Amino acid sequence: MQLQFVGCGDAFGSGGRFNTCFHVKGARANFLIDCGASSLIALKRYNIVRDDIDVILITHFHGDHFAGLPFLMLDAQFSRRTRPLIIAGPEGVELRLTQAMEALYENSSKTKQKFELSVVTLRPEESKDLGALKVTPFPVVHGESGGPFLAYRIETEGRTITYSADTEWTETLVPAAQGADLFICEAYSYDRAVKNHLSLKTLEEHLPRIAPKKLVLTHMSDDMLARLDTLPYTAASDGMVVEL
Repeated sequence: MQLQFVGCGDAFGSGGRFNTCFHVKGARANFLIDCGASSLIALKRYNIVRDDIDVILITHFHGDHFAGLPFLMLDAQFSRRTRPLIIAGPEGVELRLTQAMEALYENSSKTKQKFELSVVTLRPEESKDLGALKVTPFPVVHGESGGPFLAYRIETEGRTITYSADTEWTETLVPAAQGADLFICEAYSYDRAVKNHLSLKTLEEHLPRIAPKKLVLTHMSDDMLARLDTLPYTAASDGMVVEL
C-alpha cells in the first residue's frame, strides 16, 4: 500500500504547492484524504485514475481541503464514471457539498449521475466502516468557521494512517495518532504561535507520547519551507510517495 501527496500546500499555495489532497492505494483500498481546490489538476498531473477512487474523506470545509469536490464531480460526470463513490466528512457535509457545487456550477447538484453517490456524516469518536476502511474521527481545533474539524485515524489492510488535519495542539491528537504506521501532521510554523495552527516545536513536545512509526510534516508556511534542509523529520512534497 502507498500514500501519495497529491498536494501538501497551505491555503496560500506557499512554495507553489497544490492544496491538500492525499491518495492512498492498496490491494483493496483506494481513497483520498481531503480534496482542496487544486486537486483535480494535481490528480491529473500524477496520472491518478479518478474513477478507481472509492472514498473521499473530508476533514473540514475550508477551500484548500474541500473546494476540489465540485471539479471532481464534474470530471466524473463527463468521464461517465459508473463506479460507486462515497464522500464522507463532518456534520453538514451533504449541505456543504450541494452549496459548493451550486456556487461553482449552477444546477450541477441536481444532475442525475450515472454512478451511485453516498454522502456520509462522520461524528467524533464514532468509528465507521467505509468499504475497505475503518475510520475513526477525532475533534480538533481550527477556529469556528469551516467546521466541524476532524482528524482521522484510518485502519485498512493491516496499516494505520492518521492525519491531523489543520489544528492547533489538542490532546485528541494523542489517541488519534498513537502508534500509527504513518502520522501526517500539520506543521504550519516552526516555533511561532499561530492561532488554530500547529508549530513544529509544539508538536515535538508531545511526540514521545504519540510515538508514530513514521511522521511526515505537511501544510507548511514559507517559514517552515525555508527550513526544510535543517529539519530532522520527513517533510511532504507534492508527488512524494510513502510506502506502507
